[in-house]
Amino acid sequence: MAAIHEAAALIRGGGIVAIPTETVYGLAADARDSAAVARIYAAKGRPSFNPLIVHVPDAAAAERIAVFDDDARALAAAFWPGPLTLVLPIRAGAGIASLATAGLDTVAVRVPAHRAMQALLAASAAPLAAPSANASNAISPTRAAHVAASLGASVPLIVDDGSTTAGVESTIVAGRTILRPGPVTAEMLREILPVAPGTSAHISAPGQLATHYAPRKPLRLDAVAADDDEWLIGFGSVAGDDMLSATGDMVEAAARLFDALHRADASDRSRIAVAPVPEQDIGAAINDRLRRAAAR
Repeated sequence: MAAIHEAAALIRGGGIVAIPTETVYGLAADARDSAAVARIYAAKGRPSFNPLIVHVPDAAAAERIAVFDDDARALAAAFWPGPLTLVLPIRAGAGIASLATAGLDTVAVRVPAHRAMQALLAASAAPLAAPSANASNAISPTRAAHVAASLGASVPLIVDDGSTTAGVESTIVAGRTILRPGPVTAEMLREILPVAPGTSAHISAPGQLATHYAPRKPLRLDAVAADDDEWLIGFGSVAGDDMLSATGDMVEAAARLFDALHRADASDRSRIAVAPVPEQDIGAAINDRLRRAAAR
């Protein structure tokens, strides 16, 4: 708990800290403090038009900053706390810094399930803007070491609570449209509402940039064998230098995805190849991240 108390003190002082969630490590700041949010953008080198997710301790806190309808309440009841982000109209007087919403009239909000993030929310008594704790467009971090390697001295404190469990960022839903696939799959969502994948002509939520989650090296998808200069990340029957899941377990693959990309990026090969991953269930989220990583 000493690390949480130190982190909360930094947050209250307008600083930033890296903290794990169940999805990836986040770079957190008080979402009400525009200067603190600016420090997130500065540390990440993040485009200012890309909004941030605001993390809150429970649904009641979410309703204080966003306007919920029956659909949103149904999804929140089913999947919070957990890796689902809802994009909703921002409530008048919510107090969220406009920089955190990129000046939009909506806010991306979620209730995380991870003990460290929940402890920091309680100790800091603040809604926390927290994108992934990595340089913008780089591979998302699932371990404290990834944060240190990507952001270094620009982050004054990294709370290390081990590897994250989900391994990919939260699912994002606006109304009945899935803006970003994630651990809460379309199939899971459709048990509650008739949602469908969709796109937006403008950036209305995190993770919508065409190029995102990218390693430094060129990335080739759907590879069944590696060229001489490639580090192959395997899946199922396609063996490689590294494996997302030898048994074809989609949840294991999601949890290992960014860790495998970090190892590939640090290897002595000049390019990266990734084996085909089925588009079913959480595979949609894995492939979404890989397609964005390959868009150079």
